[in-house]
Amino acid sequence: MPKETISLLDIREDGIYVDGTLGRGGHSRMILERCPKGKLYCFDLDPEAIEESRENLKDFDNVVFIHDNFKNMKDYVGHVDGILLDLGVSSPQFDEGERGFSYRTDAPLDMRMDPDNPLDAKTIVNTYSEGELIRILREYGEERFAAPIVRNILKKREEKPIETTGELVEIIKEALPAKQLSKKGHPAKQTFQALRIAVNHELDSLETFLDSFDDILNVDGRVVIITFHSLEDRLVKQKFHSLTHVYDDKRIAKRPEDVEKPAYEALSRKALIAGDEEIAENRRARSAKVRGVRKLWQRS
Repeated sequence: MPKETISLLDIREDGIYVDGTLGRGGHSRMILERCPKGKLYCFDLDPEAIEESRENLKDFDNVVFIHDNFKNMKDYVGHVDGILLDLGVSSPQFDEGERGFSYRTDAPLDMRMDPDNPLDAKTIVNTYSEGELIRILREYGEERFAAPIVRNILKKREEKPIETTGELVEIIKEALPAKQLSKKGHPAKQTFQALRIAVNHELDSLETFLDSFDDILNVDGRVVIITFHSLEDRLVKQKFHSLTHVYDDKRIAKRPEDVEKPAYEALSRKALIAGDEEIAENRRARSAKVRGVRKLWQRS
């Protein structure tokens, strides 16, 4: 939903913006085209994405590329007028089978967005305890069959290390009941999601950002976030709700000027979702949700 997302940012031609998840620069280009007198800071953990986007955006001289996690943007930028996050794994990362993100391609168990990250999926699968693996699959993948999957992982890794995505997919399939295997959707999807989130500390990064973006966002500035699974969306929804609502005890009489007002307003009544036409063009869009808020005043 690139058009809807960019529209929510309400970009000014001289504004300062942040694309916290650069990818291959699609959103960044749309922002830069709308702020010729402003500046755009682009963050990504993947150096390949940054190098490819440098080439894709070479026509613009008001863009700064930063190889770091978006949770650290306070360390690089001053006050800004808008921030965009497009969470999850970019299409090229899924499509490049050797990165180990996809359960449809046999590749080394990696799943690192940042190749300098010392933790990869192979380490988690082969060294983490039974309890920790079950927690990861249940918490990050919402996997109902976490326990039998983990038991089979532990059994197989005693025989030899689990090296590839293909091996892990077979281990997952062996652990699931036939009825589950016959259902629509890939049986390894939730386990792979859980491992990817754990490897890249995705939810921790999102929580850090949500707790800190107010420090750098100007009044009338906007934050727009695209999520792709319920765990991310729940964090964003809860944080945005806390910013756009205040608790008012109706039992206590107050003068109008003493009634606390929220510091933010929601940019849409509900999360925006992709239409049928966009889903037909891009199947991954079917799980996307877009939420945004606008800052009304600066809290002390």
